[in-house]
Amino acid sequence: MFANNEKVIWLPLLCLLFSHAVAGQECSGQCSCPSTPPRCPPGVSLVLDGCGCCRVCAKQMGELCTEKDVCDPHKNLFCDIGAPINRRIGVCTAREGASCVFGGTVYKSGETFQSSCKYQCTCMDGAVGCVPLCSMDIRLPSPDCPMPRRVKVPGKCCEEWECDSPYKDTLLGPALSAFREEETYGPDPNMMRENCLVQTTEWSACSKTCGLGISTRVTNDNHECRLEKQTRLCMMRPCESQMEQSIKKGKKCIRTPRVSKPMKFEISGCTTTKSYRPKFCGVCLDGRCCTPHRTTTLPMEFKCPDGQVMKKHMMFIKSCACHYNCPGENDIFEAMYYKKMTGDMA
Repeated sequence: MFANNEKVIWLPLLCLLFSHAVAGQECSGQCSCPSTPPRCPPGVSLVLDGCGCCRVCAKQMGELCTEKDVCDPHKNLFCDIGAPINRRIGVCTAREGASCVFGGTVYKSGETFQSSCKYQCTCMDGAVGCVPLCSMDIRLPSPDCPMPRRVKVPGKCCEEWECDSPYKDTLLGPALSAFREEETYGPDPNMMRENCLVQTTEWSACSKTCGLGISTRVTNDNHECRLEKQTRLCMMRPCESQMEQSIKKGKKCIRTPRVSKPMKFEISGCTTTKSYRPKFCGVCLDGRCCTPHRTTTLPMEFKCPDGQVMKKHMMFIKSCACHYNCPGENDIFEAMYYKKMTGDMA
């Protein structure tokens, strides 16, 4: 009898405590944010909370969400609070979208998975996007390490840097060098500054074959002569383009088409303040694929719905090359090994 009464007493008390905890998640009139934003795990977006106050790590699929703790918008997730009107807590759920097929496995839109120990991927409405779990740092040649290279360490997933013996000339040597993440070059004697030998890698290939992606490079061209990674936005072609219809009769490819009307670029709901008429890489009818060959980098401004303005650098294509070194279907990693872009060190 006492046990039953105890349950009756504790149940309303637990409900009351739960309601207070949820109410604490609601937005108040004042913002109180930490001095530095949190560091989110790989693949988790850093977003503005539901109150419009602080930057937080977005909730992922299957996690609890509230008015304040928002779900990851870049993975097309929303907070499903169910039918009752007075509920204030829900679960992050993916909106209806196309599923993805990767490595023979079908993934639902919004689902996150690890394709290997090196990459964490997310299915987003039929497209797969991945982030590296291993360090992507680059080590440039130096007097104490003239020929740095990554090596596989037994028992470890991620490769580590080694500075023992230089590469030997073998039959596979020239071929393997084309598959490095970012090609590095020796120091240029003309780039000597006081106490600093300036070195810069070429820009890497765009991370996506259509839509907005990212290209990276490494340089120590700064006041501190400190090695840093730089990024720029890139777009090889729009995903919804129908370029095959523009190929002239008797031709097999359209190599570097330019859009007919000015357009604006959009990222995470923010739109460029200016319009552009960029060139894109085209398509072929004989199995070849076209990738950027010569590019330039220009600064751009994006204006967001909340009035915030952010500045980004973006790759603009000058010319493209069409070849048979194409990635396999849905092979997002092989796309990173495209021929590196030349003629752009700006």
